[in-house]
Amino acid sequence: MIRKLVSFDTTSRNSNLQIIDFIRDYLASLGVESRLVHDETGKKANLYATLGPQDKPGIALSGHTDVVPIDGQEWSTDPWKIVERDGKLYGRGTCDMKSFVAIALAMVPDFLAKPLKTPIHLVFSYDEEVGCVGVRRLIHLLKELPVRPRAVIVGEPTDMRVIVAHKGKKSIRCHVRGFECHSSLAPHGVNAIEYAAELIAQLNRMGRRIAKEGPFDEDFDVAHTTVHTGVIQGGTALNIVPKDCHFDFEFRYLPGVDPEALYTELRRYAEQELLPAMRKIAPDTGFSWEDLSSFPGLDIPEESEVVVLAKSLAGANSVRKVAFGTEAGLFQQAGMPTIICGPGSIDQAHKPNEFVSLEQLSLCEDFLRRLIHRATESAAA
Repeated sequence: MIRKLVSFDTTSRNSNLQIIDFIRDYLASLGVESRLVHDETGKKANLYATLGPQDKPGIALSGHTDVVPIDGQEWSTDPWKIVERDGKLYGRGTCDMKSFVAIALAMVPDFLAKPLKTPIHLVFSYDEEVGCVGVRRLIHLLKELPVRPRAVIVGEPTDMRVIVAHKGKKSIRCHVRGFECHSSLAPHGVNAIEYAAELIAQLNRMGRRIAKEGPFDEDFDVAHTTVHTGVIQGGTALNIVPKDCHFDFEFRYLPGVDPEALYTELRRYAEQELLPAMRKIAPDTGFSWEDLSSFPGLDIPEESEVVVLAKSLAGANSVRKVAFGTEAGLFQQAGMPTIICGPGSIDQAHKPNEFVSLEQLSLCEDFLRRLIHRATESAAA
């Protein structure tokens, strides 16, 4: 099943309908009906299905079907074909996160063979890698259904450790409008790149301040909110004072931190410290801002039912928190308590020669077998 799912090139820029249609048809062959929730173009879709009783809330196994690009990466094998070597499976998506989806699908016959008292829901989404975009449409549907999952397990790669919190993300594009002129007359122009650099330097100062002053949560692998600028574009020629510059930045924030306050701080700096000097030369100069993507953080109490269940299934005595984001915060925000636990290491995600170990796959299988046993009891948690 892993081999089959990896063979679909579901890079986020592509349609995911081939893999979704395959999953739908596979489930249908086992007598399981699926519900598809498409995007506005009809070229992508989420899938939702229920195993067992249809009239009561159960445990959802959730994963995304898209993967990050292989562009510019040096792979030693074909990324769309599984290669097994030294106890590892290599291929794009083996770690993030088609192996979890594949194991859940491969074990559907095992779930169906048991008298489930607690249903198991399957939730497979699109466009997670570009801002947790697709699952929002499915969550909107779930909120309207008479029966929806009472808890969610997101199978992102965690080395099968139980994750109860992750950071939120807010990403923004800033457009600096300058005033162009010949570079020999630079003081008569407004250099959009230089003013963008001023803002980026301010973001850097904010990041250093937060790293020094906090707030901190030492349970995270990076214990504080981070500020990062990742893309910049501007200018046309060296002898022209640039009229335009765009740059993209993000806040990866701890639960409880308000990203809007950080965003407001930067905009206030732009308007109060930079804009007056710009408009003294040219009144049409300034800044515009565009929200690119955002998702909430996850923060669920360790005593929550789903955490207790996941620790039991994983044989774990402790929980962890991570810096990377997932769809989990959106499920929690919609009133469905959620944890993250899946095979593979985030250290392997998004890299060339991505892999998952057979040991991790075995641990995931054990996790789901225990879930089958629990779901045949009067309650799964």
